[in-house]
Amino acid sequence: MTRPLLYLDVDGPLNPYAAKPERRPAGYVTLRVPRIGGDPEDRYRLTRRPLRVWLAPGHGPALLGLGYDLCWATTWMAEANRWIAPVLGLPELPFVDFGDALFQERPDGVHWKTAPLVDHADGRPFAWVDDEQSERDQAYVTAHHRAPALLHHVDPRIGLREDDFRALADFGRSAAGG
Repeated sequence: MTRPLLYLDVDGPLNPYAAKPERRPAGYVTLRVPRIGGDPEDRYRLTRRPLRVWLAPGHGPALLGLGYDLCWATTWMAEANRWIAPVLGLPELPFVDFGDALFQERPDGVHWKTAPLVDHADGRPFAWVDDEQSERDQAYVTAHHRAPALLHHVDPRIGLREDDFRALADFGRSAAGG
């Protein structure tokens, strides 16, 4: 039997970027990531101050223990393997390449990640943790995805918590038929 997919957003669920900026949450470490210029010809020129990212190293083992196939679903794309995975103790993970959909606002109000994730899942059960989903995204997934799916909203002020892991574990067991 195929394990369900777990699509992971970084900023919000793993990096509680909206927490009080002067107070790192307990159990988190600070990572400073250089910002890269947006011009493809100038990709490696550093711009502005480094990006502050808070990560909880305990999240990696907890995610690995959920029984999912993990996949990045973040604007970090491949860079999540370079910067985020090592801090969390995760192996290199596949990522969804959002291509032309990246940051493209849709007229129906569905998040720009939603359709690419449904396409990527290709009929497999999946859970998606993010801080930007809405009822419109759930409706889109329900209408366009034939397998079980959980869109799990995470508060970007606090990131993933124990109750989030419980909800993901419960869904994962259910989606896997156990």
